[in-house]
Amino acid sequence: MNAFFQLYRASLKEYTRDRMAMFWTLAFPIFFIVLFGIIFSGNNDTVFDVGVVVEDKSQIGTALEQVFVKVPAFKVTEGTRDALLEKLKHGDLRIVIIIPNGVSDSVSSGKTANIETYYDPSNQTTAQIVLNIVEKVVDGFDQQVTKRPTLLAIKPVSIASDRLRAIDWLLPGILAMALMQLGLFGTAPALVQLREQQVLRRIGATPLPRITLLGSQVLHRLTIAVAQTLLILIVGVLMFKVTVIGSAILLAGFVLLGASMFLAIGYLVSGLAKTQESVIGISQLINFPMMFLSGLFFPVDIMPEWIRPVVSAMPLTYLADALRQIMVGATPVYSLGLDSLVVGIWLVVSMALAVKFFRWE
Repeated sequence: MNAFFQLYRASLKEYTRDRMAMFWTLAFPIFFIVLFGIIFSGNNDTVFDVGVVVEDKSQIGTALEQVFVKVPAFKVTEGTRDALLEKLKHGDLRIVIIIPNGVSDSVSSGKTANIETYYDPSNQTTAQIVLNIVEKVVDGFDQQVTKRPTLLAIKPVSIASDRLRAIDWLLPGILAMALMQLGLFGTAPALVQLREQQVLRRIGATPLPRITLLGSQVLHRLTIAVAQTLLILIVGVLMFKVTVIGSAILLAGFVLLGASMFLAIGYLVSGLAKTQESVIGISQLINFPMMFLSGLFFPVDIMPEWIRPVVSAMPLTYLADALRQIMVGATPVYSLGLDSLVVGIWLVVSMALAVKFFRWE
């Protein structure tokens, strides 16, 4: 029995000395609980930008408008049909509710009146959430005011002729994620390994200009970024019938800009990390928050308001937004100019810090 406990204690000590094992078995599950809790526990506090157009100026039309204004989950903008639909197309609104002429007359005569509800199909998750809220509000108003169910009904109308599928929306985000992981996991650990094996020090002692080594490494990884892009596009187009509608030149430009930015971040991480163990840990700390908080898999709209400034500071948010606009014509979260500016700033700042902290030995 004594030998049993000694072996148990030895195994426990070995485990506690392995920081990576402790991270993946203890810290990582807790990290996921916290992360998904942040994303999904704030739905009651989430506010959606909604447009309301009242074409029927009757008592029923005005009363229904006030009901929408008082919905806690809605930030209502009032205006004309054309003006608000234009805002919806540019991503400034999530839905536009139109109370058309004749609603009051239809209700008075016992006929069903349709409340036109325009939505953007490029973000199915958000659209479905808001449509469900609108439907519940209209049903409640219908039963309370008309005293007869089904006299008011919502009529969902897509603003896009070609409805974006989930895979259409996901594919550009997966490409952005692949470029990020090329910089974090395909660059930083390899450089730390070369430094630990003193390869960098030995090369640095030769007449070969150091910029030649670094330049070849960067070009090698940019080549991989191009290969990643082509592979993801081929699989998306051939297997899932994704239609890429944007400019190939613009797409290539953003891919190279995004890849360069994450390569610079990878070089910075390699300069900050001293060992293989620490470089993986730092890379994971960067990777997972950006993967799940940059809108790759979950729309930013469903996240709590307090976390959105963090989302807006992440470079992956802007790269994914730009790729979605270019590849599948998704409704923009930001303009392409702002996307390129933010990614460019991250590239310059990361490159400057990487030069400062990079070590040859």
